[in-house]
Amino acid sequence: MSFNIGLSGLNAASKNLNVTGNNIANVGSTGFKASRAEFADVYATSMFGSGKNTTGSGVLTANVSQQFTQGNITSTGGSLDLAINGNGFFVLSDNGSRVYTRNGTFHSDSAGFVIDNSGNRLQGYGVDASGNIVNGVITDLKIDTTNQLPKATTDIDQVVALNSTAAVPTTTPFNPSVSASYNWSTSVDVYDSQGNSHTMSQYFVKNDANSWTMYVTVDGRNPSNPGGDSAAVGAAQTAANAAGSTPASVVAALPAGTDASVTAAANAAAAATGATAASVASAVAAASEALGTAPYASNLTFNASGNLVGATGFDGVATSPAGVLSLTDWVPATITNRNTNPVTWGSNGATANATGLTLDMRGSTQTNTNFAVNSVSQDGYTTGQLSGLEVADDGSLFATYTNGQSKVIGQTVLATFANMQGLTPVGNTDWAESFASGEPVIGVPGSGTLGTLSSGSLEDSNVDLTAELVNLIVAQRNYQANAKTIETESTISQTIIQMT
Repeated sequence: MSFNIGLSGLNAASKNLNVTGNNIANVGSTGFKASRAEFADVYATSMFGSGKNTTGSGVLTANVSQQFTQGNITSTGGSLDLAINGNGFFVLSDNGSRVYTRNGTFHSDSAGFVIDNSGNRLQGYGVDASGNIVNGVITDLKIDTTNQLPKATTDIDQVVALNSTAAVPTTTPFNPSVSASYNWSTSVDVYDSQGNSHTMSQYFVKNDANSWTMYVTVDGRNPSNPGGDSAAVGAAQTAANAAGSTPASVVAALPAGTDASVTAAANAAAAATGATAASVASAVAAASEALGTAPYASNLTFNASGNLVGATGFDGVATSPAGVLSLTDWVPATITNRNTNPVTWGSNGATANATGLTLDMRGSTQTNTNFAVNSVSQDGYTTGQLSGLEVADDGSLFATYTNGQSKVIGQTVLATFANMQGLTPVGNTDWAESFASGEPVIGVPGSGTLGTLSSGSLEDSNVDLTAELVNLIVAQRNYQANAKTIETESTISQTIIQMT
């Protein structure tokens, strides 16, 4: 019997050494949870039970339990390195079978799926076509690497502070190229349907104590007619280049529908002394350019307290609410011919937002302060390429783009179990559910008893190396002592044999 007792002790000590050695070996394994060997004594029983003086029959390994205590969280800087701070496991798909882990070392594969080092896909909630999280439907998280489509500007929110002590400009009329003809200017970028950037410039001219005129151009052009009367310019130039052309023939060549200001300039040039066909064509071009650069204008009215109380739209009609202006007819433009003088402008092929562009200036003031833009924002942007990923504490996965925008592309979920000790280790720092663990309870990080996520971090192994080294010594002594038991029993047996 003593041989069996000693042998059971050797087996138990060996098991303890194996468990301790495994802990030490995995001290650097991300998300690893230390194990503990648990032992129980053995007593022989009979139909009448064991007596009070019964000698034990040895020891057995009752359980090898894992210690799911929190490991240290170390910053790595990797955008898809995730650490769970608190309770829960990442949910992974291993070819359709679910496994669970605390190892948050993730990256994307060639198809954009977020995977671990074993190729298991991270699970979470996806998004619908509108970019909203689809709660309750768990799927493979995937990074959309396609370009973000541009968005045409629909709204500009701006609050400006005008200086009430500014003097009325003495240089008239307003000319954006003559700084003395206005008090102050500012600009903001706006975007068309193709993501092209355009500069909307605003010029503020003081009229009297509580009245200002704001002039607006886009790319230095008239918002609705950036090209001026290009048809008249083309016809006039063609006529001027024709053989035997005269000032009268150039005027006669102007097409029907030519703007009245262009026609008037052509007639005046033709009636001038020494007029030529070329001079008339030049006058037509100059008049067209003046038409194409004519700014929109809005009158702004402030009360005695300096608050904006009234404004006319660019059509001359008072706006309601005061200070909300609409550019419903903006035509995005570009230079179409650089070989003309002046250069020719026209539509760039894109469009403004279908609902128009709104300039909201409510909150603007006129007080004794320096000119300033207190706030400005606009909702348009150009085409964006994926530039990075961010994960929030609640598991929301954000894609950031080169145009400064970001959007949610999914949300990581976590799982917890009624009995974590019942989970079955399957290797690679993964566990599988079992009957003993119970069904997983799945939710987003931070909900219920689930922990939160730390992006750019990993959870270290929770192995206490000092304690394990001490345990290694104890297990070694235990093994030696049990070996001594067997040796002593062998000596006794040999003595009895020799007596016979």
